[in-house]
Amino acid sequence: MDTSEVLSAKGVDLLYGETPAIRNAEISLRRGEVVAITGQSGSGKSSLLYCLAGVLPVARGEVRFEGRRLAELDDEELSELRRERFGFVFQYGELLPELTVEENTALPLRLAGQRKKEALAAAGEVLGRLGLADLRERRPSQVSGGQSQRVAVARALVHRPAVVFADEPTGSLDTSNATAVLDEFLTLARSQGTAVVLVTHDSQVAARADSRFTMCDGILSTEVREVS
Repeated sequence: MDTSEVLSAKGVDLLYGETPAIRNAEISLRRGEVVAITGQSGSGKSSLLYCLAGVLPVARGEVRFEGRRLAELDDEELSELRRERFGFVFQYGELLPELTVEENTALPLRLAGQRKKEALAAAGEVLGRLGLADLRERRPSQVSGGQSQRVAVARALVHRPAVVFADEPTGSLDTSNATAVLDEFLTLARSQGTAVVLVTHDSQVAARADSRFTMCDGILSTEVREVS
């Protein structure tokens, strides 16, 4: 498997007005690697995630994806990047209530222009791998919290993105569901070579990552990287 660098940040500062939210952050991510960023609420970890995803522009420093500076991309190119090369998992899933489980999962493929039949087929395959094949026709209101978060994982991975950004993906789940969802998420991501940036306040969740950082008052600590 290709383990070259896919995403990096060097000397990144982020300001909210004149207030520094991130100071001189540096991080790198290899293909298929899971990186966890831990820290208390308000420490800046989610802000860093959105800088890495090109959602928040940095004040200083640079973020690169596959060697290209995100600051060089215009709005249309950034939107295309987030739509086709990135995936996102949020704490509460953020599924569209008017769509079925299968349609929610297929959404990234449909937005990228794939025909409905092929998109739904791909969605069904990923849902099957996550044990959700029997729920394809249900609406989000008809599934449990753990099932809903699995659907969010399926949606983030269905188009085989280069990187998935996960912001407290198990934060709304009980311990049993959190463990199961995280297991399935990371297993599926690693199997298809998708890198994961995992923001969490939970040290047990962070321990599942290949590399771990801690953020405090906008400052990112030295990494701990497992030896492969």
